[in-house]
Amino acid sequence: MGAPALDKTIASLNIEHYRRLLATERDESRRQLLLRLLAEEEKKIAQTASANGKTTRLKT
Repeated sequence: MGAPALDKTIASLNIEHYRRLLATERDESRRQLLLRLLAEEEKKIAQTASANGKTTRLKT
C-alpha cells in the first residue's frame, strides 16, 4: 500500500471514528471540534481523489 492509499485509509478510519463520537456527544464545544476534524478528514479524501483523477463519494 503506497502513501496516498495509506493516507486515504487513515482518513476514512478517522471519519468513521468522528461520526461515532458525534452520535453520542452532547457537549456543543466538543461537537464543534469533532465536526471540524470530520471536515478536515473529508477534505483529505477529496484531495486524494482529485489528485488521482477520481471522484470519491463518502458513506453517510
